[in-house]
Amino acid sequence: MTVTGGNPFDKTRLTGRPTDQSGFPEPPPAPYHAAMRRRDFFHVPTPAALAELPRHAPGELSLIRVSRRAMATTFEVALPFGTPDALAAAEDALDVIDAVEDQLTVYRDWSEVARLNADAVTHPVPVAANLFDLLTRCAEWTRDTAGGFDIAVGALVGSWAAYKREGRIPPPADLATARANSGMRHVMLDAATRSVKYRQAELSLNFGSVGKGYALDLAADLLRTRWGIGSALLHGGGSSVRAMGTPPGHSRGWPVSVTHHSGTGTLGTVYLKDQGMGTSAATFQFFEVNGRRYGHVLDPRSGSPATGTESASVVAPTAAEADALSTAFFVQGADAAIGYIHSRPAIVALMLRAGRPTAELIMSPPGNR
Repeated sequence: MTVTGGNPFDKTRLTGRPTDQSGFPEPPPAPYHAAMRRRDFFHVPTPAALAELPRHAPGELSLIRVSRRAMATTFEVALPFGTPDALAAAEDALDVIDAVEDQLTVYRDWSEVARLNADAVTHPVPVAANLFDLLTRCAEWTRDTAGGFDIAVGALVGSWAAYKREGRIPPPADLATARANSGMRHVMLDAATRSVKYRQAELSLNFGSVGKGYALDLAADLLRTRWGIGSALLHGGGSSVRAMGTPPGHSRGWPVSVTHHSGTGTLGTVYLKDQGMGTSAATFQFFEVNGRRYGHVLDPRSGSPATGTESASVVAPTAAEADALSTAFFVQGADAAIGYIHSRPAIVALMLRAGRPTAELIMSPPGNR
């Protein structure tokens, strides 16, 4: 655990690595597995326009920052100086994140999801209430994004990882087999018994594209309900963020700079207020075969790496939803994001199309807000 203090206008700038369809590796994964995780960028309020951060913040805001390693990255809880029991509350929130990792990781045989992947093909497996709720939400996001987001892609992730280690890409036949064993359409959820059953023998779930945001949501809920805290900024590795309230004296929200995926600058600054944010991006994490580069984010529909988008940042009511939608929009592209957001005023996206010098802010039309 690390505890520090500081000014958020100097330090909440989050830079990043990508994320995508993999789990939370332990021990550190092979290069392609590492590439198959989430991202690092950020923020907007309901729906607020981008604005550059002021050169001088209107008053210093001191924060107590408590951090800890989890899910192969660093999570941080930032609380305004003077928050009662700040250290104990932050540690409690980080304990929640540890518990979520213990439940969702596919790299520990005893985790609930690892046991689910091992047993659900033979019989229905009862799961914890929170996990069933998360699975239900993931199934809805898969449906709403027409498969752009999907956590049932373990077979595809495994196939690409195996061939990458051999310096090859999966042959069409192997990729077709992996696709046949992937997809939430093969996951049966029984609400009456709160149980899960798989239709395909090789299917496996992997929460790498939503786990960080989900953990942040639960940690924020605990800070609010158990500790009575209404102002905080939480993030996981700079790729997933959850804002609670606003910084004291700054009603616009928590300012966070959205960093260009190349690390060469920022796309702008956005402000969060009781919202989450996630980013997927094309970064240095790729591999080459016969001179062709293959990215780290897989398109669940085709089974191949997604193309056409440099980065997708999404603001949503929760960090889990922001993570899911940023993955889907990165896969499907800005035009699909425009269609999705048109009737959903709570969702805002900042998209950078491949080959474009500037990002595109996507919001629902004024009449729909």
